[in-house]
Amino acid sequence: MAVTPVEHFEEGCRAGELRYTVDAAGAPVWPPQAGLEWRVSAGLGTVWATTVVRPRDGEPRDLSFVALDEGFRMLSRVDGVAPEDVAIGLRVRLAWDGETPVFHPA
Repeated sequence: MAVTPVEHFEEGCRAGELRYTVDAAGAPVWPPQAGLEWRVSAGLGTVWATTVVRPRDGEPRDLSFVALDEGFRMLSRVDGVAPEDVAIGLRVRLAWDGETPVFHPA
């Protein structure tokens, strides 16, 4: 039985790898798609868009789109800094919260 893109991505997360796919021309494809070549991100990027989520019964937290240097964007969060201090243009590096990819200021 073939491994799905989600399963392959999750396997990478368990191994500490941020995996993504590229098309025949080498352009990144996110989210990962079946039938394409897999690569591993170096984990460096820039906050492309950000907001502060303020749940009624919880602490404020960051929610950001990170533009990875390889050319794709993913939704994640930036830890290690107050949510209000995350700004567009902030350079970040990959970190892990268990098996979840998150980012810290670079």
